[in-house]
Amino acid sequence: MHLLRKLLNLFSPIPLSGWLLGAFAAVLLEYYLGDAISYYLYLPKIPVLFGTLVVLKSPQLIPGVIGYDLLIYILPILLVARLSAPLTNRIAALLEKLPTWAATLLHLAAFYGILHLWAGISDYRVLVVKLILISIILTLSLNIINGWQGEFSCSHPGFMALGAYTSSFLTLRLFSGSHALLSPALGPWLFPLILIAGGAAAALGSLIVAIPSFRTRGDYLAVISLAFMFMVKSAIENMEFLGGPRGLSSQPDYSSLPVIFAWTSLCIWMVHNFTTSIMGKALNAVRDNEAAASSMTVNTRKTKMTAFMFGAFWAGVAGGLFAHVLRYINPGSFGIQNLAEMLAMVYFGGLNSIAGSILGAVSISVLSEALKPLELFKWIIIPLMLILIMIYRPHGLIAFTELNVRKLMRARKRGGADNNPRGTT
Repeated sequence: MHLLRKLLNLFSPIPLSGWLLGAFAAVLLEYYLGDAISYYLYLPKIPVLFGTLVVLKSPQLIPGVIGYDLLIYILPILLVARLSAPLTNRIAALLEKLPTWAATLLHLAAFYGILHLWAGISDYRVLVVKLILISIILTLSLNIINGWQGEFSCSHPGFMALGAYTSSFLTLRLFSGSHALLSPALGPWLFPLILIAGGAAAALGSLIVAIPSFRTRGDYLAVISLAFMFMVKSAIENMEFLGGPRGLSSQPDYSSLPVIFAWTSLCIWMVHNFTTSIMGKALNAVRDNEAAASSMTVNTRKTKMTAFMFGAFWAGVAGGLFAHVLRYINPGSFGIQNLAEMLAMVYFGGLNSIAGSILGAVSISVLSEALKPLELFKWIIIPLMLILIMIYRPHGLIAFTELNVRKLMRARKRGGADNNPRGTT
């Protein structure tokens, strides 16, 4: 414990900009020297996902993977972050004078630059990063209902399907093929409106669940929402103009990494504003005690339906992005397995927490991708982990907790003391 405390004190003066600088140095090192270092460590190529896939396929390469991660990621990040602390603290002091939104945008731009460079090393990394960002949107949208609202909904794959098929149908009809109604050059510019249309379709579809279920109490929402998921799946399978069971393919490639990153950032910002608004506070009151909230003049039914439609909207947007990343969807993409992954992300990361949703989405997505070589055993390991989390951490790893972004960005004195004695957030 004493050694751990000394290490924490050693790295406590580093602001967020210092860690970003360390990550940038590590990514540059991998970009220019990754092939050479992997060669001398007897690795066949630069490991993807920090070597997890290599380890499971070829356990004899474990020492090389550990050495690669140490030389490329861990040591450069720690050394650069610690040695640059005086400089990054001065930068953080200057940024602290800016409005919070401006400082946040600068840090987001720096983070995106690092992520873009890291993912650009291979097409596989780009695909994984895109799917992780979409998973963050899905997890946040489901957490609104299952976390802040305190209900248990199983309808998210259905909302995702409505958004995916609506946006796919529109882009294919408007911008793809010889019979396109509009010029394909307009596609990327109108794509945000098409995603909003997909989200609106999901929000309207959510009324099929919300209107009957919110007139009742107990577990009816779970039953009705599960039925809705199967209803949407069956309906799409019988609609030939949507491809039926064959699905839709050849969607235009509009879901680039910057587009998905921008939508994910917008989702995080809007969910934060929603949950901290008067509506969000009313939603928490309804979750904790609906009768008491009603007696305090909170329109409980309107509050629950608004939150439910808001969560469904973002699930529809995520579905549209998902369809244009894979450029192929079918009804089987939005079934029980998809629901299980979403629920695992929400409950693993933590309820009522944006930071928990991000942690859950990233952790489960990376773990699911890393365990692909195990095939069937993957669906034994992930549920087992979820069961253990439910036993020992019923609300998730970091439930009901948010990171203070302003504090992370702030310049600090040695030993972790803030330069701002007032402790503003």
